[in-house]
Amino acid sequence: MTPPAVVIPREITHFHMCPGAGGGGKGFNRGGARVGRFEGVPVCIGGIDNDAAGLADFERVTGVQGTLRDLFTVAQYTAFHGRPPPPDFKEVTPDDVRRAAGYRRPNVVFMSTPCKGYSGLLAEQASLSPKYQALNALAQRVVWLVLEAWADDPPEFILFENVPRIMTRGRGFLDQICAMLAPYNFAWVESQHDCGELGGLAQSRKRFLGVARHRGKVPPFLYEPPRQRIRSVGELLEQCPLPGDLSVGPMHRMPNLQWKTWVRLAFVEAGSDWRSLNKLQVEDGVLRDFAIMPDRAWRDGTLGVLPWPASSGAITAQAEATTGRFSVADPRVSSTFEGAGHMGVREWDRPAALITGDARPTKGQFSVADPRPPEGAAHYHQYGVRPWSGSMGAVINVKSPGQGVFSVADPRVDGHPKSVQLGIRRWEEPAPVVKGDVSVGTGPYAVPDPRIPGSPRFNNTYRIVRTGEASPAVAGPGGPANGLCVADPRAAGSFAGNGKYRVTAMTEPAGTVIGGSTTGQGAFAIADPRTGYGPNSHRNKMRVAEWEKSTGTVIGADRVGSGAMSVADPRPEFARDGREQYLSAGHYGVNRWEASSLAVTGTGQHDNGRWSVADPRPAEGAEAGRLPAPEDRLVAVIRALDGTWHRPFTTYELAALQGYVDPGEHLVMQGTSDSAWRERIGNMVPPPAAQAIMSTICRTLLLAWQGETFMLSSDPIWVRPIATALSIDVPPLPEVTQ
Repeated sequence: MTPPAVVIPREITHFHMCPGAGGGGKGFNRGGARVGRFEGVPVCIGGIDNDAAGLADFERVTGVQGTLRDLFTVAQYTAFHGRPPPPDFKEVTPDDVRRAAGYRRPNVVFMSTPCKGYSGLLAEQASLSPKYQALNALAQRVVWLVLEAWADDPPEFILFENVPRIMTRGRGFLDQICAMLAPYNFAWVESQHDCGELGGLAQSRKRFLGVARHRGKVPPFLYEPPRQRIRSVGELLEQCPLPGDLSVGPMHRMPNLQWKTWVRLAFVEAGSDWRSLNKLQVEDGVLRDFAIMPDRAWRDGTLGVLPWPASSGAITAQAEATTGRFSVADPRVSSTFEGAGHMGVREWDRPAALITGDARPTKGQFSVADPRPPEGAAHYHQYGVRPWSGSMGAVINVKSPGQGVFSVADPRVDGHPKSVQLGIRRWEEPAPVVKGDVSVGTGPYAVPDPRIPGSPRFNNTYRIVRTGEASPAVAGPGGPANGLCVADPRAAGSFAGNGKYRVTAMTEPAGTVIGGSTTGQGAFAIADPRTGYGPNSHRNKMRVAEWEKSTGTVIGADRVGSGAMSVADPRPEFARDGREQYLSAGHYGVNRWEASSLAVTGTGQHDNGRWSVADPRPAEGAEAGRLPAPEDRLVAVIRALDGTWHRPFTTYELAALQGYVDPGEHLVMQGTSDSAWRERIGNMVPPPAAQAIMSTICRTLLLAWQGETFMLSSDPIWVRPIATALSIDVPPLPEVTQ
């Protein structure tokens, strides 16, 4: 029996500059590869950052102590903060970098310097300010520190991660970085990739990655990691507890938002943003077409009947049948409660009810089920009907059914034709003989006419429905006073309602003048074009110009009544005053449950991007006794028009979208501020994407260390995104002579 091959572990060390909360370090530690008998084992040897809270998170997820230092130079610190650094400030040196790595040489250095200056969330003019230019220049300084720290034995790879816009806004900085790398024998290639595809995330996160490969240590090839499917938001979130379940930590709490913000989110269509609100019609500050009411008020409360074994709801001050579930299905049949015995019939063998002064059948149980045959009592036979199979009673000198049982239940349907009084002939049959008296009571002189002439009538049209069929809608006793009104969209012409509140055009005739000639009774208003202004008055008084049309002549008037122009502005209030970024940044955006998220940013909030989700899972909230005021802060569950709960992502869910935590896993980050947590989560490299990158690098290094310069494989060469630098040997830059 052949013994199993012995696996030889080979450490692949990695060091991090500006690691933040440690997303990249966590992902690198999870990477790895095996080539032959060798297995690459990533080992983190440290990191440097100026954020104490982020460094604490880095240490927690990597298990390695970090170094808290500010990487700015004195000049950069002054330009960024607007003041000189404190007296104890010291610039970081290459030796400080080696000390932070435990004086070990890294195989891979990963740096993710601040990207605010290159981000599209920052206006370009602001990015050119001295403050953000100093922040952008930090990338060059970090690269220089790494190159000088291990100048005698450089790392095999230096990876530089940032936002894609750095390739345009930071073009000058990237060119300088490339020039700095060339003397140290590094080949440099820039690329873009989607972290969602590399890590199988529920977000599409496009990022820039610059790859510097040491030509002397790494041959020019790197195999491509497998692309993964970008998952939907719901596919990930359904694995998490519902928001507010703090079993996974305090970061899963739902933020307290203003009531008006919850209402806004509820009216944003899933997959859209604040622009959905432009479709709403508001009159006098109130929504014209929608109302908000407690979820149970109309669904299962009013006129509700509780089962006998169920508990009652809260007793309110108006505990009536029409205000909630204040009725009960009582299975007890009470024989002592005589007040409920109206028209009651007592059994023969039971005692009578109490005899009162008004002992009539409608006042109580004052009737009896008499088992004795009523023979001999003729008045008991009035209007009696004999069965067809029974014998006839004695024939007496009476001729009326009211005098006895002198009627019979005749099962024969087809009687004599002459006896068909009130008869109805079918539409397709011929008429009966026409005679002198053809009233409907004298024969089949009626017809089922299928034609219903004229417009629909509501108070004089009746319908016969079979007892076995479903009833039409129950509409109460009828009439407008009982709720039978309809918002009829037909508003032209006479409107079959006599033109109530209708305004007659100046060129049309008036309606008939009646005794109640008011606007509420008919078309008794007129569109009068005569304004009453003098012949020399302006014709643009109080005029509102349309948004897409040109304005009138600009004059010196400062009042709209004097001719000053007004305009119908379709833009919402918060999109004005130079805040045009609202038009494209997806503010108040709501993600569909089945769609993937956009890239998680460091400033992800419900009101500055697509950071809400249409959650279809049932969510229960405390029932409110009243609608909150617009400024009241609370957690509200509003069932939106699509039947889902439009709510913001929790901070925990944003961490799950980034792959920083597995759904259901407990997570606690340093500090107590949600905004600080979100900033570090949004700035980090998603660990699953970092894991995919590190696994590919491990494989490449293992091959290189075994002397391979070329290898046949079914895996494609990573000539796209970041691996272009490793699949193409870029020649060094020519020397510049003076």
